[in-house]
Order: sequence, then structure tokens, then C-alpha cells
Amino acid sequence: MTATGALQISNLVMVRGTKAVVHAIELHIPAAKVTALMGANGAGKTSTVMGIAGVIAPAFGEVWLDGVDLAGLDTEDIRRRGIATVPEGHQVLRDMSVRENLAVAGGDLRRGELAAALERTLALFPELKDRLGQRAGDLSGGQQQMVALAQAMVVRPKFLVIDELSFGLAPLIVARLVPVIRSIAASGIGVLLIEQFTHLALALADNAVVMSRGRVSYDGDPAKLRADPDILHRAYFPVNDREAVGLGNPRTPHGHTRR
Repeated sequence: MTATGALQISNLVMVRGTKAVVHAIELHIPAAKVTALMGANGAGKTSTVMGIAGVIAPAFGEVWLDGVDLAGLDTEDIRRRGIATVPEGHQVLRDMSVRENLAVAGGDLRRGELAAALERTLALFPELKDRLGQRAGDLSGGQQQMVALAQAMVVRPKFLVIDELSFGLAPLIVARLVPVIRSIAASGIGVLLIEQFTHLALALADNAVVMSRGRVSYDGDPAKLRADPDILHRAYFPVNDREAVGLGNPRTPHGHTRR
């Protein structure tokens, strides 16, 4: 069981089809901090998120928050208990207005609470104030990602899980979102960030976790990963994989040839 205030994933096993894709991992996600979860495609990151969020029930393991094991509960129950998830691909209710998207997300709140929640959330994304009546599907990708984040923040979660923050977004938009994530963590909300760009993840993270082939291969200080990129390199390109494809001078996760 986790200490109060932290999110603890214990012995989590995730199965897709008939294959185990996450193998008994342990994650400790503190409040008011950003924890970056990194790894190559197929490492098990998104399956881990699905298990935490209740999209797919874990085959085994526990998801502890405030002394309660949430593993196996449905997504809405998990959300009501304090874990809000932003899926990959800035998913919004495209045929509804921005205001309606946020109102739906805050559907469990009383009218007065919802108004206060909208005001608080829009302070994070002032760009959306002038677009509240606009159809969400007509927004740019960056604006849709802001709406998706705002939907998660309306209920003021204890923990925010973000799957691929920068997916499909221009660098300028990503740069705009970075201080928002820092502000969310500074307000006391724990953030679990799954991010394909390691430089961005490490710049934001207070703690870094690396997954490889469904297992945790590193859990610790992001500064160590910045100082020793081979740790990440081995996770993204395991030795057997490099030998199988004949990589004599493989590339790092950043896309630069190693020297």
C-alpha cells in the first residue's frame, strides 16, 4: 500500500490478447512532481497507462491511491477518485463546443463548483476563453490538446496522466504547454508524463522511469540519464535487437548518431 499522497503501482501485469506486455512493474508517482515514463514503441508505456486509467483491467497487480486499490475499477470511478488521464492524440468531443466539452468533463460538479472550476482551468489556457463557443473539431491540433488537458483539469484531479503530450504538435505549441505542466505540478497535482521526445521528458521531469520490453529498466534522477545517455540507448535499442538488424552505429532516441 502507498503512503498517503502518492500513487503507487505495484506488481502490475498487463495482457493484450494472449501476450503479457507489462511484467510486474512497480511505479511510485509522488504528488506535486512530474514523473516521466519513457521507452521505445512497444515498451509497454501505453498499456501501463490503460491499466492505471481503467481502460483495460490489469491481469494482476494493484493501483493504490489514498489507501484504496483502484485496479479493475472502471474509468469514471477512477477519475472520480482522483486520476484523470489525457489519452494520446488530443481527443476531444469534436461536434461539441469548447464550453460543452468542459461542462461534460465537469458533469459531476454542482453548478457553482463547475463555474469556479472553469474559471480556474481557463486561467491555465487563456487562449480558450475566446473560443468557448467554437466547435472543438474546428480547432487546431494544439488548441485541441489544450481542451483535452483542460477537460482533465476541470475536476482538479490528484494525479494527471498524460500519454504523449507532444504527439502531432508543432514545437511552438509544445513550448507553450511546458510551463502549464510545471504549473500543474506546482499546484500539488502529481503528473505522470509519457513522452516520445526524451529531451522534453527529461527537461520536465523530477523523476524519470524508463521501460524496456514491458519492464522498468531505470527509475531515478533525470540528471543521470542526461549525463549517461547510454542508459536510454540500451533501453531503446537492446543488444539483441541491435545485433538482429546489424546496427553498427545505431542512433540514440534523440535521432542523433552516437559518437
